[in-house]
Amino acid sequence: MENGIKDLPIGHRETLLGILKDRFEKNRGRHPDILWDNVQARLESNPEKLWSLNEMELTGGEPDVIGYDGESGAYVFCDCSAESPKGRRSICYDREGLESRREHKPENSAIDMAAFMGIELLSEEQYRELQTLGKFDQKTSSWVKTPSPIRELGGALFCERRYGTVFVYHNGAGSYYAVRGFRGLMKV
Repeated sequence: MENGIKDLPIGHRETLLGILKDRFEKNRGRHPDILWDNVQARLESNPEKLWSLNEMELTGGEPDVIGYDGESGAYVFCDCSAESPKGRRSICYDREGLESRREHKPENSAIDMAAFMGIELLSEEQYRELQTLGKFDQKTSSWVKTPSPIRELGGALFCERRYGTVFVYHNGAGSYYAVRGFRGLMKV
């Protein structure tokens, strides 16, 4: 990483593109009207996005294309792992929640990790849309973007799927559990 630019070595890029292409082809139902060649061309012209996708992959997110934004011409990638990404669990919601803990602080927060990775947490609406593409978080849960009025009172929201239904819950932003992480979204 020279000059703060996040870039993957060429060999890593090729490996990652192969993984993403395989996942794309195996899960055509997530993106029936999108062609891989167009996605790959967009990725190759945005190396910093490939770095972010690699971070998603390394932390267990299994990123895949879930849509196309016609307004911006961007492809939408999201973590599609069956459960909340394993490398992003046991974390507080944000830095303020992390700092509020007097003891047993986790190593990081969802908001800080997402910012470092160049992705964003899903909103409740985006989380519900993802659930139309499969059954996610049946044993885990994921932090989602929390509206300011809730966050200002010390709370944070998370979602999970149980009994065939998506549930939204709340907790203190400083709480963390071994089965709670976050899912990320990125436009390329």
